[in-house]
Amino acid sequence: MISPTKLVLLNHKPIITNSPILQTFSSSLRSIMSVSGQSFEQPRLVANKVLAKPQSEGEGAVVRRSIGRPELKSLDPFLMLDEFSVTPPAGFPDHPHRGFETVTYLLQGGLTHQDFAGNKSTIHAGEVQWMTAGRGIVHSEMPAGEGTHTGLQLWINLSSKDKMIEPRYQELLRDDIPSAEEDGVRVRVIAGESMGVHSPVYTRTPTMYLDFTLQHGSQHHQRILESWNAFAYIIEGEGVFGTPNSPPVSAHHILVLGPGEGLSVWNKSAKPLRFILVGGEPLGEPVVQNGPFVMNTQAEIEKTIEDYNYGKNGFEMAKEWRSK
Repeated sequence: MISPTKLVLLNHKPIITNSPILQTFSSSLRSIMSVSGQSFEQPRLVANKVLAKPQSEGEGAVVRRSIGRPELKSLDPFLMLDEFSVTPPAGFPDHPHRGFETVTYLLQGGLTHQDFAGNKSTIHAGEVQWMTAGRGIVHSEMPAGEGTHTGLQLWINLSSKDKMIEPRYQELLRDDIPSAEEDGVRVRVIAGESMGVHSPVYTRTPTMYLDFTLQHGSQHHQRILESWNAFAYIIEGEGVFGTPNSPPVSAHHILVLGPGEGLSVWNKSAKPLRFILVGGEPLGEPVVQNGPFVMNTQAEIEKTIEDYNYGKNGFEMAKEWRSK
């Protein structure tokens, strides 16, 4: 999600794929395991806690930004996390991206994507669009139907070698996302592995993305690769994270996790706790960002803006295209 600006991208048609095509997993993703009923010798503790406060974005939309705000500018390889809410006619009209991936997860309602290569599709509650912008795309994201539409959008950086790859999409419908349930804990595995199930989604930057719901009195212990950065974002309810005596944390907080083997979480409240747990392999590369463009150097940013303004190197269709 980003306010529309006159910048943009793309020339080659992105490939839209539905999930069973994506079976390539890095060996590191396969090593992610969940542990039920036991904690870790070196648990990941909460290193930073930030409340995502509402702000205006796009045209009439409201987002709660956690990653990408002054208190938490980035968390390698993650660039931004928004919890968004849009009610027609509000939305996110035509805008560009280059150099990273966007992961849009609908919580309520629907969102329609259109791009300047002629692609159009709609995802609904419980579904995901994983878009690799690569060398560039110009698209719109608008609510599908009346009422309020909510979801999460995560920006994942691409390594320098991948920033100019061809755009592509992976769309995961509800039935494409595997899930597991045990002892009051339910997980939907959007990327990575948990409780013995794993997602078919291919993540160019190795990433884990899990949606947990814990009922009252339940607990879970999720292993995370020790070399990865990770965070939890609470969607609803409140939970205890890290150690059993930690203070409970409520909805709309992001919890940056410190080093360790994995995350332990308990739901001691009467209401269900729902949160996402996301981890990723740090790229360790310079990040230079100008709105919807993310590259490694200022010179590359200037070249990207030039490409957009003059309609070249992936932006050839930018000037003529408008969403409908």
